[in-house]
Amino acid sequence: MAKKVILDLDTGIDDTLALVYAIASPELELIGVTGTYGNVLVDTGVRNALAVLEMFGRPDVPVFAGPTHASTKDSFEVTEVSAFIHGQNGVGEIEIPDAARRVEEKSAVDFLVESVREHGDELLIIPTGPSTTVAAAIEADPGFAENAHIIMMGGALVIPGNVSPVAEANVSQDPEATDLLFRHAKDVTMIGLDVTLQTLLTYAETATWRELGTVGGDFLADSTDYYIKTYETNSPHLGGCGLHDPLAVGVAVDPSLVGLLHTNLKVLTEGELRGRVMADETRLNDPEKTAHVALTVDVERFLGEFMERLTRAARQTATSELGSRSSAGV
Repeated sequence: MAKKVILDLDTGIDDTLALVYAIASPELELIGVTGTYGNVLVDTGVRNALAVLEMFGRPDVPVFAGPTHASTKDSFEVTEVSAFIHGQNGVGEIEIPDAARRVEEKSAVDFLVESVREHGDELLIIPTGPSTTVAAAIEADPGFAENAHIIMMGGALVIPGNVSPVAEANVSQDPEATDLLFRHAKDVTMIGLDVTLQTLLTYAETATWRELGTVGGDFLADSTDYYIKTYETNSPHLGGCGLHDPLAVGVAVDPSLVGLLHTNLKVLTEGELRGRVMADETRLNDPEKTAHVALTVDVERFLGEFMERLTRAARQTATSELGSRSSAGV
């Protein structure tokens, strides 16, 4: 039986890859997408999610808008770094048409709370942006923290952060929300930079998508190439782009992809160490471990599964103009 999943996305480029990965995985039943801020504004991210769902043949999946800013702030503006990495439109400045379907009237928080009540242990929630929406669901319903099963992309436990020496981007957007999540949720798997920076995509893989001659293949190739180019500027030592958000989906599909440290976590919220994820010393000897931190990953197996699924999904989309010309011998 397929696992029911909800993706909570700030739909930039790697969120898009994660979304297509979920669509292409028969082990998962995507029952909804919730939109948060981070790589882009909520409205932009929701628009991108709806457009990608339609492009890849899943216009039936509902999309819900979440909080537009961090729990301790009154507003949000996309940072220059985020706009550089994902483009102003969140998908590498690649133009994609608006979807026919519109965002749902129900809020993302209400959808999360109601879904956990309805599906319980059958449901996985996969947040790949700031923890604001999930933290709001915890505050809205005490039963949510007790019953939700969460696989989150965020944090860094044993390596430096990517927005400061100690902080990873998603956690840094709302450290208070991630701290609340770690302190109250009973089952959180953290897929952080410790493992996602080991999973790299290069131009060799994106060429595979472009050769398909389909709308989906061209879109994945062009947007991911944009993403890879930003890594050449910011992290040239890596030799590719990190598959941050897709790895969280990969673990939902196949938990054996990663090796876990079972512990209890907290986030520092003040001073120079704001945004640092670390073990909670006050719960170090608590027999109940609510957090599970990925520290090792089977890179080859993950990349193989990722490429097979996204390539299959892209192949099934409409033929592109380039593909039509190629088949016609133009």
